[in-house]
Amino acid sequence: MKRPLLLASAATFAVIASPVQAQEVDDHHAPEEIVVTGTLIRARQDVLSGVAVIQSQELAQALRPSIGETLQNLPGVSATSFGPSASRPVLRGLQGERVRVLTDGIGAIDVSNTSVDHAVVVNPLLAERIEVLRGPQSLLYGASAIGGVVNVTDRRLPTKVPSEKVHIGAIASYGSAANERSLSASTDVLIAENLVFHADGSWSKSDDLRIGGYALSPALRAQARASSLLPPDPDADVDFASNAALAGTLPNTSARAWTAGVGMTYVNDGGAIGVAYSHTDNIYGIPVRFATMPGEEQEAPRIALKQDRIDGRAEINTEGSLISKLAFRVGYADYQHSELEPDGSVGTTFYNKGVEARFELAQADRGGWKGVTGAQMVIRDFDVVGDEAFLPKNSSAQVGFFTLQQYETGPWNLEAGARFEHSRITSKPLPAQSQFYNGRLSFDTFSAALGAMYEITPQWKFGVNLSRTARAPAAEELLANGPHAGTESYEVGDPGLKPERVWSAEAILRGHGERFSFETSVYHSWFSNFIYDNRTGAVVDGLPEYRLQQANARFYGFEVQGDYTLAELGDWKLKAEALADYVHADIDSYGPAPRIPPLRIKGGLELSSWKWDFKANVERVTGQDRVAPNEDPTPGYTLANVEVSWRPWGRDKPLSLLLSANNLFDVNARRHASFLKDYAPLAGRDVRATLRLEI
Repeated sequence: MKRPLLLASAATFAVIASPVQAQEVDDHHAPEEIVVTGTLIRARQDVLSGVAVIQSQELAQALRPSIGETLQNLPGVSATSFGPSASRPVLRGLQGERVRVLTDGIGAIDVSNTSVDHAVVVNPLLAERIEVLRGPQSLLYGASAIGGVVNVTDRRLPTKVPSEKVHIGAIASYGSAANERSLSASTDVLIAENLVFHADGSWSKSDDLRIGGYALSPALRAQARASSLLPPDPDADVDFASNAALAGTLPNTSARAWTAGVGMTYVNDGGAIGVAYSHTDNIYGIPVRFATMPGEEQEAPRIALKQDRIDGRAEINTEGSLISKLAFRVGYADYQHSELEPDGSVGTTFYNKGVEARFELAQADRGGWKGVTGAQMVIRDFDVVGDEAFLPKNSSAQVGFFTLQQYETGPWNLEAGARFEHSRITSKPLPAQSQFYNGRLSFDTFSAALGAMYEITPQWKFGVNLSRTARAPAAEELLANGPHAGTESYEVGDPGLKPERVWSAEAILRGHGERFSFETSVYHSWFSNFIYDNRTGAVVDGLPEYRLQQANARFYGFEVQGDYTLAELGDWKLKAEALADYVHADIDSYGPAPRIPPLRIKGGLELSSWKWDFKANVERVTGQDRVAPNEDPTPGYTLANVEVSWRPWGRDKPLSLLLSANNLFDVNARRHASFLKDYAPLAGRDVRATLRLEI
């Protein structure tokens, strides 16, 4: 399918005449209350489902090497925590295929959805803002986004002329837990009246992660001692095979990465057209899944990742009475990564070439009615070559048509969305699968959503939304059959999987006043044909077996967050902040769903002025004892954190210095959403320093 892929890429670039998302907000100081993802820009208060926006100094404080760890403190968000470098977001207990990670509205075009050990090729170090979206607006980006959408916005393809001729942004940071050093910088240069040149780059390097105790959970340490793979003396807790200490550090988690990108955009009152190129080079280690019983395999793979990517955007501001804007956005990427053996030799290599394009037509506001309608195309050629090729060579093609309509009248804000998607997967069946299908699978799915928000008072709004979403199984879920060193598991897919369908309902209440803000959402989802990986308890080729299966399932939970100003004295303000989130998930005839985050409660105080911010917070994550078959419970933990920010010339000036101490008491914490939670705890005490410059 190489020729169709290249032809599709050429065709999409040839059509560049209009764009994806017009982000008509100030390039460098976009207000937090505005949600820019999508053509329909709106106030955050008017979004009909739970949404989070993180940017500017708050983003600089949260930055970590992976997108999952960067977003971990947002309501309803956890992370897969597969080591510090390969951590994807978990939204309301859903991860993998059910969460789309985008860069400026286009997918990452990598293989991070294939397995939790594969890093997302979206660099938070270069992000200007990150938005987490759920509900009807998710239908704009694919039916697979049942859990939600994470959109990372950078300045690589600007949509307006910057206010200064040269703009430079830079961030330098250091984290003590992994001796992590990172540097990123970007510049926008107005080289002609309407021509903007952009360049950016980043570099990071870290050592093995320091942890607050033993790598192995107490149950696995006891199991290893009972099977003589660890000495009976608890004070001599070492790896039997390598004599490596299993406390204090997490072996094989060091990493280094660099990225570089350039772009050029022509912008005028009638629209914009631009193209950009970027390169990513990353090598990182996977935490060892230590053998605790005789016969189990134990590997320490490192992943060497490269991606070359081209992005294009064009848009026309028609400002007509019927159509206000036409938008086109496209991305093409050539990706590969190799899983390296301890001696440096290549064990298995993943190849992925893909193109994603979308066209959007924005309607003019006609008496409070506006909307966007469009089409999206995704094509992917994927292959795994090597000793542990657990997937056959396959090609995927997906075409989607969508619309999102909004109507505002008086205190009401109404919203409706729909999406039709056709997916086709072609592959050469593995020998064990040839009896189930002929090498081609196709699916047609339809999704729809309806929502309403009512303004009770100017300060309080109440909203509800109802959606029915269908997701076609991914090639990885259908075709996997073999050992995978990265996760040290034997994965078995099912070519007979049916589309996953879900009815979801959500209610949301938002309020704000002179001294407070408050938001809570309650949601409930009913799945049919829910796809899950069942750890069967069997060991195949020395690896635990995971089989993809389907059943009905039910997810429900809540998120609540708020802040209250306790006191004001001159320029100083003392504010209390709190959040809590919870997910409950069950699968029929199976039990609790695997890797569901437990109840989390977090609270803190912030003392701020024009130049200073002082923050202290405590996060309590309860134990998770509602576990799936062959899954161990996870104990709860409490983390304490403090932060200090200093802006020498004031809040809106170019320089800020940030210092934070995370996990102050060096707690050995384990995140239940992690595939490796019994082998790889979270970072121990971590002192971080960050310098942020915008000129």
